Amino acid sequence: MGISLVKLVVWVSWLAMAVGAEYVKYKDPKQPVAARIKDLMSKMTLAEKIGQMAQIDRSVATEQILRDYSVGSVLSGGGSEPLPEAKAEDWINMVNAFQNGSLSSRLGIPMIYGIDAIHGHNNVYNATIFPHNVGLGATGDPELVKKIGAATALEVRATGIPYVFAPCIAVCRDPRWGRCYESYSEDHKVVEQMTDIILGLQGDPPTSRKGVPYVGGKGKVAACAKHFVGDGGTTGGINENNTVIDMHGLLSMYMPAYSQSIIKGVSTVMVSYSSWNGQKMHANRELISGFLKNTLKFKGFVISDWQGIDRITSPPHANYTYSVQAAIQAGIDMVMVPFNLTEFVDDLTYLVDSKVILMDRIDDAVQRILQVKFTMGLFETPMADFSLVNELGSQAHRDLAREAVRKSLVLLKNGKPGSTPLLPLPKKASKILVAGTHADNLGYQCGGWTINWQGFNGNNSTRGTTILGAIKSTVERSTEIVFRESPDANFVKSNKFDYAIVVVGEPPYAETAGDSTNLTMIDPGPSAINNVCGTVKCVVVIISGRPIVIEPYVSAIDALVAAWLPGTEGQGVTDVLYGDYRFSGKLPRTWFKTVDQLPMNVGDSHYDPLFPLGFGLKTESGASIVSRSTSSATPRRPGLFIFMITVTLSFYITGK
Repeated sequence: MGISLVKLVVWVSWLAMAVGAEYVKYKDPKQPVAARIKDLMSKMTLAEKIGQMAQIDRSVATEQILRDYSVGSVLSGGGSEPLPEAKAEDWINMVNAFQNGSLSSRLGIPMIYGIDAIHGHNNVYNATIFPHNVGLGATGDPELVKKIGAATALEVRATGIPYVFAPCIAVCRDPRWGRCYESYSEDHKVVEQMTDIILGLQGDPPTSRKGVPYVGGKGKVAACAKHFVGDGGTTGGINENNTVIDMHGLLSMYMPAYSQSIIKGVSTVMVSYSSWNGQKMHANRELISGFLKNTLKFKGFVISDWQGIDRITSPPHANYTYSVQAAIQAGIDMVMVPFNLTEFVDDLTYLVDSKVILMDRIDDAVQRILQVKFTMGLFETPMADFSLVNELGSQAHRDLAREAVRKSLVLLKNGKPGSTPLLPLPKKASKILVAGTHADNLGYQCGGWTINWQGFNGNNSTRGTTILGAIKSTVERSTEIVFRESPDANFVKSNKFDYAIVVVGEPPYAETAGDSTNLTMIDPGPSAINNVCGTVKCVVVIISGRPIVIEPYVSAIDALVAAWLPGTEGQGVTDVLYGDYRFSGKLPRTWFKTVDQLPMNVGDSHYDPLFPLGFGLKTESGASIVSRSTSSATPRRPGLFIFMITVTLSFYITGK
């Protein structure tokens, strides 16, 4: 009797609470997204709407700021982490603490946390680092890239983060640009194909939702196509510079990948620092509002780059009120502030109160931001949990990265004229030499945007396998391996090496720090090639984010491999060097003879490359290696071919 009475009291109390509780439509997941947005926006003040339009860096974010300003988004800039070598749980705890601040605001609108995950979850210790985009372009395999997107999404979600600033869909037309490795190819058609990574990151949208932002559950993330538009075509390859091209050229070369991204449901688009014919893209209303939103029917939100609106003026931040006005009127919905939150809020509030910026523009921005948040289920599951922590750096993802590495490698030369091919290399040998600056350096192997914005030097900043480590685990135990980063000629001559592997290339860099007018490998790369290859049969492996000067050394080299920036899984390099798999990669970029030829892309009247776009030799693998080693066959060289690009643009957008 007593227990029944207790149950009755509990039931009556619950009923009273349920009757007394106010029904809130925007919190009801059974309601259509449009109805939820309308209901929420009807309750929002101007201050809350402007707060949603701001994204701030985690270094200046607090729970109180997120609560008091109703901040829409927080991000980790390059290298911005909760603590050194932070575990997945550390990231989750940080993100959830910020989210608690947002949920405690008047309306409880969750913030969306964003991070650069451009070749895996690259800011995070122990994450799988995949090849940079230039290497993925060399694979010619959109299905592989889609799998990489799915793996990246899981690793990002493993740390409690639901939003990534990827993919970069630039079409790099000049390798002197410091971001060229973030571009899949100089061929816009290859870039279009690789937008399938969006389907991996976000999930495959239902047919009925084609062309509308889509994120398919807690194992997926919101993606961001960047940098709109023409970032890869700047004069001289200078970062953030001016792209000079007419509208037809812009639409046919740089815009098709955005059309494809929108069809595939990309949630956000980031604007480029660069200018188009002298006009800053962050202030370009014709292209952001006119073309992206109205012509291409993009329904997600447009975000600025890091302090991107500041750079509308020269010098940056010279007239911030004007920058806010120009950017918001151009159609930017969310501003990556990332530090001066109160200045942004005050300036935008003033501009709206003064009727310089219309309320309709603010409402359009907020509606788009909420569209993405509701669509991805952020209101239902704003807090992250630990259920996916084991996905970070998982063996399955490392195996996938290893596959990507071996498919990305491009064989440019295999044997001197009249000699037998050097590759694949024999695993059993008496003594071999491994040389070069990049043979035992994980940071160099991964490139920029790895752990830190500009990357790192050495082997201690994250977990992975260097090329030297991979060689050691591949050759037979009886094979003696000698490693010298920069061996002199006498040392090489005094040892009877069966063959040598020389690994050289560029140091890590990101953005403007990577702009280069000479495109040379770092010292002592040239001397390592000359000292080694003049004495012993050698394969030279180039670790670089783009073609670099190699023509002076080619005649002395027996075999030459472009390995791009392969990431943490160095075994992918030895998989093909030693013949467990065939070389299959094709150049995604033209390899020049001299920098004086640049810019030079396929179809140009002065096209005279060292190796053309699409070039790549093949090797034998498996049992065929044994039979070849007993024959005297000369190497076969596939005919060189050039892709002639027919420039077309087809924008077919379906959906609402």
